[in-house]
Amino acid sequence: MTERSVKASKRERRRIGRERLQQIIEMCRAVEDRGLDPFLVDVDDIISVVREYFPEWESLEDLCLDAETIYHLASVIKLQSEWVKHRSTSLYTDPFLLEDKIRKLDKEALVDIFLKAWHPIVELEQISLHSLKNALSYWHTLAPLNERWREAPLEETEIELTSREELVKEQILADETFAEQLEKFWEELKSRTAEKEKIRYWDFVGADSYEETIHRAYMTSFMVTYGYATFEIHPLEGEIFIKPHQKPILKPESKEQLISIPISVSYEEWKKWKNRRKSEKNER
Repeated sequence: MTERSVKASKRERRRIGRERLQQIIEMCRAVEDRGLDPFLVDVDDIISVVREYFPEWESLEDLCLDAETIYHLASVIKLQSEWVKHRSTSLYTDPFLLEDKIRKLDKEALVDIFLKAWHPIVELEQISLHSLKNALSYWHTLAPLNERWREAPLEETEIELTSREELVKEQILADETFAEQLEKFWEELKSRTAEKEKIRYWDFVGADSYEETIHRAYMTSFMVTYGYATFEIHPLEGEIFIKPHQKPILKPESKEQLISIPISVSYEEWKKWKNRRKSEKNER
């Protein structure tokens, strides 16, 4: 092999190494930014790739790229550690481990566990003389059928016309159509996220009254369903953000299966949010 071919081979190897490191960085960023499962990243495999190409680096740019890869890998390892701590403190048990443990138990052990956890409720009901006496007393005090089934007299009422304003006042008709309310909420969301591009879920749906908060959460769910906005979930931090779309997306661009996201809007959660907002205002 000539010297020229050796240099060309080294250049090609460095090019491939840069591409692989760039792919690793993008994968780690996806885990950090989108709140994906940090264990999707194979740390041992990435370390072996970094070790494989490290002797090839000669320029400062390549060494900086190598250092950036290590930095993002360390961030993913930190997320993995926080994930394990969160699951351990919440007494979480992996369902696959439970299934494996149950499969290894014999029938006698399973029956013994079932009997210890089984607490059947037994109730005995019978008719007593006292119950019969109360039943007879009830039937004797009832009015005759011809009196009980007597039709109520009809009252004559005058028919009058009513206006739309009166129907809105009586809450028979809505002052705005559902589509108009949805557009109004969408414009509000875009206005409140003009600088930060997203907002915490509770900071958007929270209101001074619990009834208004329920209404805002209801409208927000339809706003996400109809493609006006999307949720960004950070499971490790327990944070949920809302990001508006500049144009409604009627159909999802990806072929991934859509999932429902249950969000509790209980009275207790509303009180916690309101107290937290009050303390933040006092600090300001």
